[in-house]
Amino acid sequence: MMLLGVLKRIVPFFLTFAAGLFIASFFVTIASPSFNFQRRSYKMNEMRRLRDENRELRRRNDMLRMQLEEAGPTTGTSFAFDTAEVPLEPPPPPPPRVRHPRHEH
Repeated sequence: MMLLGVLKRIVPFFLTFAAGLFIASFFVTIASPSFNFQRRSYKMNEMRRLRDENRELRRRNDMLRMQLEEAGPTTGTSFAFDTAEVPLEPPPPPPPRVRHPRHEH
């Protein structure tokens, strides 16, 4: 007798759950997710490539800077890389706020 009462409660639950999964399958993929590790390796390779490129550019900059320093001033003006000050003009002021009148109904 108790088994019949338990079945009366469990069977409708599973039927409702199955119907819900069936209906949800039209809108969402219910299959297990695929873990795509190729995307991560692509990002890691891209980071490594950018790091190497950055290192190469720094090396080239240092080499060119040394060549400039060895050549000395040719036009009578020298340029100090670390102490160069560029005068900055202040940014323009923000535009005035436009207030829209509120319409009361």
